[in-house]
Amino acid sequence: MDRETFRARVTKRPYLLDGAMGTMLHSKGASLETAFDALNSTQPALVAEIHRAYIEAGADIIETNTFGANRYKLGEHHLQGQVKAFNEAAVTVARKVIESSFKDILLAGSIGPLGVRLAPLGRVTKAEAQDAFAEQIDALVHAPAGGVDLLIIETMSDPYEVETAVAAARAIAPDIPIIAQFTFSRDDKTYLGHTADVVAEKLAHLDVDVIGVNCSGGPAQVLRLISIFKKIAPDKLISAAPNAGWPEHREGSRVFYPATPDYFGDYARAFVEAGACVVGGCCGTTGEHIAAMRRALDTPGENVIH
Repeated sequence: MDRETFRARVTKRPYLLDGAMGTMLHSKGASLETAFDALNSTQPALVAEIHRAYIEAGADIIETNTFGANRYKLGEHHLQGQVKAFNEAAVTVARKVIESSFKDILLAGSIGPLGVRLAPLGRVTKAEAQDAFAEQIDALVHAPAGGVDLLIIETMSDPYEVETAVAAARAIAPDIPIIAQFTFSRDDKTYLGHTADVVAEKLAHLDVDVIGVNCSGGPAQVLRLISIFKKIAPDKLISAAPNAGWPEHREGSRVFYPATPDYFGDYARAFVEAGACVVGGCCGTTGEHIAAMRRALDTPGENVIH
């Protein structure tokens, strides 16, 4: 899909993203010690089950299970040589689910942070980082199963890292749509201390199609942050995909996300009224959260939080 077509689609009506992948995999038995991206090859049926649930919930866009499928993150599991294999497998799994749904679903390639600090703050040079992003993006775009329709560079905190990822993407696929999303802490700053207005100013000048906020806290915080994005970068399309609240630890190691599906549904239209054209969920969300957002988006004027 080219950028013009994508922009035309999401400006005509709001597009609904899927929800969490990692927390869903964990809830279905995947160990936190596992490289979730490897499951595309070792347990494709499990990944497919989650994709299918989101499509049935009404998502317009599903993301590949590739958030950490870069050489540095996979290297933590001694799997750095499997970047191409895991990304291609992720596209294959998702494409099969989309085809069997007989629905017009877009496939987004999920690209998360490299998991290392870039120079001058860290040891990885810009050239090395761009090469790592390029390796993953090339596999997603040119996968034998057909490649992804767009890219989502998400859960980012470092504007410099995002610039590097976008440069890698544009070198490989100049006309592929890109959504670039940042995450923020409780104080509305990135872990590097950037405020939303500073981030929005930097994203406004990037060669991407949509800018937004994902992960972070719950819908209330993300609504506040995307409103700042829209004010600072009025000409950019906006996205919102919050966590189901801040995670709480219960019963030892169990993690609980407090935001209910109904709560997410109440915020879906609010995101759109604040300027978002792509909305969805992140950590802790389920098919029920996405279904609630679908119902809200299909019922304009109801349950809008201001």
